[in-house]
Amino acid sequence: MSGAAEAKNEGSPGAKGNDRLVAVSLDEDSIGRGNLDQEHERAIAIFDILEENHFAIPGRDGGPYALRLGLVENKLSFAIATQAGEPVITHLLSLTPFRRVIRDYEMICESYFNAIRTASPTQIEAIDMGRRGVHNEAAETLKARLEGKIDVDYDTARRLFTLVFALHWKG
Repeated sequence: MSGAAEAKNEGSPGAKGNDRLVAVSLDEDSIGRGNLDQEHERAIAIFDILEENHFAIPGRDGGPYALRLGLVENKLSFAIATQAGEPVITHLLSLTPFRRVIRDYEMICESYFNAIRTASPTQIEAIDMGRRGVHNEAAETLKARLEGKIDVDYDTARRLFTLVFALHWKG
């Protein structure tokens, strides 16, 4: 596993208590490696998740956790283990509800990056507001789809969607 696809954070200042992630990795066998830009975006997304997060399994007091994301039959696999690496549970999440929002987010991000070069600050701000709106919608969808299985706060859901998007981003 490359350093860009795996990260640990033993003492994150933003993550307190046991309801948090201290490690996130990607299953390269199912996801594959990306180009340099994709790997960079994935590493940033993982860093942001570990910097501050809330991640708990309802009815279980056993964190902090390590998360390994992968793909199983076109579903996103959340393989959760204890910090020591003992398997806890694996949740499979259909990506179907995210297809539209991933496509929309990719288009608006492309528009945003193109606008940075040529558009006025007002136009850039308008596109960025739209981008944030789509990102928020995706985070709400992710949070709702994980409800009852994995408890994440809104900011963690946003950061997790950023990583899910980075897994699909064409670069």
